[in-house]
Amino acid sequence: MVRCYEPEDAALLKDAVDRSLDHLRPWMPWTPDAPEPLDDVYERLRVFRAQYDRDENWIMGVFLPDESRQVGGTGLHPGREGEGGIEIGYFVAADAAGNGYATEVAAVLTRVAFACFDFDRVVIRVDPTNVASDRIPGKLGFTKEATLRRRLPQKTGSDLRDANIWTLFRAELAGSPVERYPFAAYDALGRELARSNRVVPPRRRRPGR
Repeated sequence: MVRCYEPEDAALLKDAVDRSLDHLRPWMPWTPDAPEPLDDVYERLRVFRAQYDRDENWIMGVFLPDESRQVGGTGLHPGREGEGGIEIGYFVAADAAGNGYATEVAAVLTRVAFACFDFDRVVIRVDPTNVASDRIPGKLGFTKEATLRRRLPQKTGSDLRDANIWTLFRAELAGSPVERYPFAAYDALGRELARSNRVVPPRRRRPGR
């Protein structure tokens, strides 16, 4: 399940990152040096939710179907790719890697970007040395347009990393591997916005959530 964060998800996000620090540090500059206080994670999620509600940056968590555990994170990031473009980012917790989560999330968010918005292209940027992550857009039918030098931030210092730029245009969606992944998208009131193929409806959330 992919959904926007709620502040009360802080413990789930903290657990996902804490158990993956060494796994994430080489690729994700936001990875903390040590487990963060829960209050810091809570405040970050308040910011994420505010940005989401203002349609500034759609940062989301990836959870098991019963929402008992977070297995990764993702986002649709408008404004990074100029007019008509949107970027997808993702990470997977260390103990969830190798299960296809990142591939499925990237496919589903690509479908949502085209079904629910007017974007003409979806972009995924990957560090070329992150071989596992770099395979994902190619498997989904994205085209590698370029390797741009010194485009991705490092965790510390002034050096920047190179970035492989992968793109899928709206006109290329039909017949692409992305279409093999079913999805359903809902608004904040639980109303269905878009759907393709059979999917399980979202679990009704507990009162107060």
